[in-house]
Amino acid sequence: MPDTTANFADRLLDAIDAKGSPVCVGIDPRYDRLPEAISAGAGADASVQLAKIAEFCWQVLEAVAPHVPAVKPQSAYFEAYGAGGVETYYQVVRWAHQLGLLVIGDAKRNDIGSTAEAYAAGHLAGADKADSLTVNAYFGIDGLKPFLDVCAAEGKGAFALVRTSNPSAGQVQDFQNADGKKLYEHMADLVAGFGDAAGLVGRRGYSSLGAVVGATWPDEARRLRQQMPRQIFLVPGYGAQGASAADCAASFNDDGTGAIVNASRSVIFAHRQGQYADLPWHKAVEQAAKAFAEDIRNAIREGSR
Repeated sequence: MPDTTANFADRLLDAIDAKGSPVCVGIDPRYDRLPEAISAGAGADASVQLAKIAEFCWQVLEAVAPHVPAVKPQSAYFEAYGAGGVETYYQVVRWAHQLGLLVIGDAKRNDIGSTAEAYAAGHLAGADKADSLTVNAYFGIDGLKPFLDVCAAEGKGAFALVRTSNPSAGQVQDFQNADGKKLYEHMADLVAGFGDAAGLVGRRGYSSLGAVVGATWPDEARRLRQQMPRQIFLVPGYGAQGASAADCAASFNDDGTGAIVNASRSVIFAHRQGQYADLPWHKAVEQAAKAFAEDIRNAIREGSR
């Protein structure tokens, strides 16, 4: 079980230093992509499929734990199986903690008032919950504050959506005001301000309120890095979404800190890639995790020259 007495940003940065890997692995267990060694015999029975998914997740966690500081289970793939799937999600969180991993819960929750408080309680508060959570900050501070209160009180973290990695992000996030300032830039300023609240900034100068900044927008990431100097960036988009390690490196500060890059499908389904075809599937996952971490490390070193 992780120590939740310390500031989350400090805990994450210390874990990154300990593993030498500024990366996390997304746990997105799509049943139709599981290795045959796991999925064989499940058929259409949802409860059997869910048991297979749980087995897959445990073996993925074991494979990546020596090489990465954190994992990011995507709640949607578990929620699709109803109550049993939700319980499996929380089981994955507990297993990750047993293996010494930090957990970034990817649920993108938020609402206003008491509803936001309920989401914060359900997904973040308590030692058996995720260490941090992706949140939708587009409700403003009254929707975000319940999560920040848990962060300050319990050493937890949150990553607010600022510039997402999907192709159509610009349909909303590029909307400009009369001065030409884009909506995501306005959001970045808000997140930077929200993240300076009491109890959020740790000894290493970063806030427990981070920002989701997609690697698919490297030029924007460089500008956002200046706007949000205290935010740790959670960087999706590497691998299956098309972003390179060099694209990801744009989110880091010159000293190589300030971001953690996520890869999901390219790691957990590595058995489907030709270069790993001769390996047992869990060894393919391990090798892909190691290669991912090394690719990002090299890109950061190259970018800092």
